[in-house]
Amino acid sequence: MNQTLNSTSEHQNIMVAAEAFDEVKAFANSLPSLQLSERSVCDLEMLAVGAFAPLDRFMGREDEARVRAEMRLANGRLFPIPITLPVEPGPDIRLDQSIALRNANNDLLAVMKIEEIYEWDLNETAQQVFGTQDLRHPLVAEMHRWGKVNISGPLQVLQLPRHYDYQHLRLTPAETRARLKSFGRENVVAFQTRNPLHRVHEELTKRAIEEKDGVLLLHPVVGLTKPGDVDHYSRVRTYQALADGYYAPGRILLALLPLAMRMAGPREALWHALIRRNYGANHLIVGRDHASPGVDSTGKPFYGPYDAQELVERHSEEIGMGVVPFSELVYLPDEDRYEEVSKVTPQTRTASISGTQVRNLYLNRGRKLPEWFTRPEVAEVLAETYPPRHRQGVCVWFTGLSGAGKSTTAEILILLLLEYGRQATLLDGDVVRTHLSKGLGFSKEDRDINIRRIGFVAAEIARHGGVAVCAAVSPYRATRNDVRNMIGSDHFVEVFVDTPLEVCEQRDTKGMYSKARRGEIKGFTGIDDPYEAPQSAEITLDTVAHSPEENARLILNYLIEQGFARAHEAAMRASQGSD
Repeated sequence: MNQTLNSTSEHQNIMVAAEAFDEVKAFANSLPSLQLSERSVCDLEMLAVGAFAPLDRFMGREDEARVRAEMRLANGRLFPIPITLPVEPGPDIRLDQSIALRNANNDLLAVMKIEEIYEWDLNETAQQVFGTQDLRHPLVAEMHRWGKVNISGPLQVLQLPRHYDYQHLRLTPAETRARLKSFGRENVVAFQTRNPLHRVHEELTKRAIEEKDGVLLLHPVVGLTKPGDVDHYSRVRTYQALADGYYAPGRILLALLPLAMRMAGPREALWHALIRRNYGANHLIVGRDHASPGVDSTGKPFYGPYDAQELVERHSEEIGMGVVPFSELVYLPDEDRYEEVSKVTPQTRTASISGTQVRNLYLNRGRKLPEWFTRPEVAEVLAETYPPRHRQGVCVWFTGLSGAGKSTTAEILILLLLEYGRQATLLDGDVVRTHLSKGLGFSKEDRDINIRRIGFVAAEIARHGGVAVCAAVSPYRATRNDVRNMIGSDHFVEVFVDTPLEVCEQRDTKGMYSKARRGEIKGFTGIDDPYEAPQSAEITLDTVAHSPEENARLILNYLIEQGFARAHEAAMRASQGSD
């Protein structure tokens, strides 16, 4: 197994040498630029430091095709996730053209010489890599806004993305391996996490390093994770408190991983194992539902609970990484300890709290988590990060045909929310086009841009604890699901205003439908451009049988049921009115 621990020695160093830096930078500044997405910036950093070894570039056609189909590079090496750079075709995207790669702030990161340009198929990629084309999978929805071609070629990296937070914990694979070697233990057990650690995780990791007589590499992901996850600043504060106060010195190394997760379940678990091997680990704790995005649009889990463990174990010997299965533990209150469920008799008194109960019974109600479940330092950070549910942000997203009644119902809902003490903002499609999207047309691309702009603003409002009420036709299912993923499914309420087309035409005061029928307006939703109705909206409204006020109150009642508004305020007002 040890021979694989030095796999990054195969990695081609793609960082520009100090003596060539000025020359390459001057050359880069003369080139056309490509602005990378946040995901591609994460991938570039992982390539540059050797975390994706043996890769030293975004994948070309042969590697990408075989990885999709067989989880192997063209040379036969195991690699389960395609690492590609999708872009839109353009005059600067041509063979043998060098381009400067920049981040969202226009900082120069690298130079790429384009040696390959190839098309990729969205549905085929989604099915092969994620096992689904369901738009509730966050990456499947996101891929709908990726460029239509992938490009590949040698990279010259001038600088890594700048990180000003937790710099002492951002260790490269080489730095991590050196630190781990100083502990003087042969075995290193890596723990992949994108969530806070509770006592059960602490117990599990301690048992793992005792069993293997090794060191724990606590390696949280601080790149892109699942929408709605606890932010990495809060998580890292909890990891630091645990590493400093609850583990034996010399048995734990906390380091941060700038990975952009794909939420690909079993394939992702195998990918995590390969990455941690590059960082110097030879065992990985693989959890139940490892890297799962949750449930699909029918409510069924995307992946089986133990699929990830089985896939990594199947390839364990080949990649030189042992698997430590995540055993289910329960707390024994009478003995003040944790034990594996399989070793507990039916007569034994146990206690456990599920992730849903953590949110619904504790955090959303402003109750502190018990010490047997989580350390006080962790509980305090979570209480700060998660205010009570009625003070958390939420997005109510109205979708439906033009004239369906979205704006009227949304305006009434805003007033009701204000009455209930919530700060609410209305983002109406027509108003947003005037102030935020002026100049955009009505092509599919422009419509998607407009909806994603509304989604971006709504996500910021919700992130800061407000209620965003959005009313836009938003005809395309993939784009709506992309917005859902920006905000986080737990804080997104899709409202389908299901008004028949003939009723919308009757209500049309602007005469838009008539113009579309006469061919004066092209690409009008419902006439000569499709409207893709939601497959599983949280709320569906009937605007023929019910008035806008009735529908607004129906939505308000749903928000009360979900905890986003307090029901006792309504009861209090009712009692005051009857006195």
